[in-house]
Amino acid sequence: MEAGILQRLVVPLNPIRHRFVSRPRSIRASLNPQGEYQGPKPKREWVADWVTKNDDVVRSLPIYVGGVSLLAVLFNRTISGIAPVADASSSQSRADLLTLGLAVTNILNGLVWLSIRPKTISVVNPIGVECRRLYHDLPESVISELHWAWESLSNVTCCRSLVVVYDGICILQIGIADVSPSSGGEPMVVEADKLVKGSLYNGVMKSGSQSYLANLSLYPGKSQLPFLPSNTQAVILQPLGDNGIAIIGGDTIRGFTTSDQAWITLIGEKLDTSLAKVVNKAPLTLQEKS
Repeated sequence: MEAGILQRLVVPLNPIRHRFVSRPRSIRASLNPQGEYQGPKPKREWVADWVTKNDDVVRSLPIYVGGVSLLAVLFNRTISGIAPVADASSSQSRADLLTLGLAVTNILNGLVWLSIRPKTISVVNPIGVECRRLYHDLPESVISELHWAWESLSNVTCCRSLVVVYDGICILQIGIADVSPSSGGEPMVVEADKLVKGSLYNGVMKSGSQSYLANLSLYPGKSQLPFLPSNTQAVILQPLGDNGIAIIGGDTIRGFTTSDQAWITLIGEKLDTSLAKVVNKAPLTLQEKS
């Protein structure tokens, strides 16, 4: 009987291990007959938007809280019949003194918030023309994902221009583009061969991580992005694997939040997966869609 119990308790030397393979999440998106995007979109940060729009109210809130607390303590001492002079032996007096200290701290904090204000950063309307250029012979699924990326970024972030270069070819140029000096009123074409030779592109490819130029006017590499509007305020350079890059131009200095940058990273990974399956090296030929 003991042998039978030991036999049941023996642990096999090579137990069977079940492997759990994680499957990539698919994003379903489509275009309706009017050419508009239909698919998931990121959520807005409603609390952050409300605080931004009501900056004066939020900065004054500690003053209101401290003032109301101060009045409440004085009113409580008046109706409770406690002597106006603080008595160290009274627990009520000690509590009131502590509350008064907190109320005064709130008032001073509110005054500091009102006196120290960050420099106002306003939205700048890009100077240029509308552009919608797309690489020819792309599958409908890839076209849908490119539209999904553009709609997501332009609706939720400060993105006003998007350029996707993959495998040495300009796959997408959409949004506001600078005007070409050689052609009257036409948007400037992205010269992918010059872009991939520049220091901005090579630096992003070498690091393999996103590069955020929060104030584009301070970077000398701005000259390598002539296709963007001349008054573009911020740029994100998002690598698409080892073969491409997405260039996102914004209309506000430091306008891309941490959540925006994380979202753009996920978009870049999704586009890289889709484009790697269909894009081959070919002469750069663009067709323009209105």
